[in-house]
Amino acid sequence: MDRGTKPAVLVTGGAGYIGAHTAKALHELGYLPVVYDSLSSGFREAVRWGVFVHGDIRDHEALGEAIDAHNVKAVIHFAGLIEVGRSVVKPDLFWDVNVAGTTSLLSTMRDKGVERLVFSSSAAVYGQGGRGPLETIREDAEKAPASPYGDTKLACEWMIEAQCRAYGLSAVALRYFNAAGADPSGLIGEAHEPETHLIPLAMAAALGDGKPLTVFGDDFDTPDGTCLRDYIHVNDLAEAHVAALKVELSAGQYEAVNVGTGKGASVIEVVEAVGRAVGRPVPHSVGARRAGDPPSLVADPSRARSVLGWTATRSSLDQIVTDALRWERNPRYGAGVRSGRLQSTLTVGG
Repeated sequence: MDRGTKPAVLVTGGAGYIGAHTAKALHELGYLPVVYDSLSSGFREAVRWGVFVHGDIRDHEALGEAIDAHNVKAVIHFAGLIEVGRSVVKPDLFWDVNVAGTTSLLSTMRDKGVERLVFSSSAAVYGQGGRGPLETIREDAEKAPASPYGDTKLACEWMIEAQCRAYGLSAVALRYFNAAGADPSGLIGEAHEPETHLIPLAMAAALGDGKPLTVFGDDFDTPDGTCLRDYIHVNDLAEAHVAALKVELSAGQYEAVNVGTGKGASVIEVVEAVGRAVGRPVPHSVGARRAGDPPSLVADPSRARSVLGWTATRSSLDQIVTDALRWERNPRYGAGVRSGRLQSTLTVGG
């Protein structure tokens, strides 16, 4: 992409958690985010930066109209279903929305001459295959998704790479690990419904707005027996998407890049960090392992540095928790959403 221009960027799924933070980052750098979202999980209030177009990514005609109306020159593609458990019971829905939706988007981009794509992929493409319990994950690691959700992300990557070879599209797929935190302004943050992520659940428990936390297993092959995960601040993640948009690629070039910190935090370390931030312990108990939970999922982020020139700068666990708590303590947002005090929120979904 020409570094001297600041074109309109179509942000599919831009009313969701990561999409809204990325739209803000684009706006602050002078781009026009064109948020295209069906609002099936995102919310209209999330669109504070740029313009909003209501539509489904499977709607080829509506996508084309949005691209034409705003002279879109690039796409950052978040739109899709993300709940791993739900994908197990409704795999056909996930293949329809995630894979057929991406097919529709790629076809529309080709018809409209849009030649740059950044794809929101996932560490779910790796599954649990072929590595030691504490080994960081490189991009060339075995791909063994453990859920239909992971299958759809990998299928989309294959399709995008094939489109690059066949039609000259240039694309970057970002495989990220555990997005967490909130914008330091406190205006946008994480509030899924239902909430399944560790940090907001731990905060809700500590603040008295949720049930006591259950730690699923304390007998893993890790230093304290609980699972290790690579937590990345959502603002760092947003900046990675912008870096992927700006990096110079040749026609037909495809890159798949891990986005993480290279350091794992255990469940107990997260619980302790939340307790420090809130000022009281997180009520919790230890339960049985969940089926399919690997001991450790930690990125090797070296290619992100070499390919994108990007490194996480805000992703210490304490910083993530501090920013998330600012959002949680705002009665209009975070915990207010989960307690039902607010019928809509700035960012719900992903």
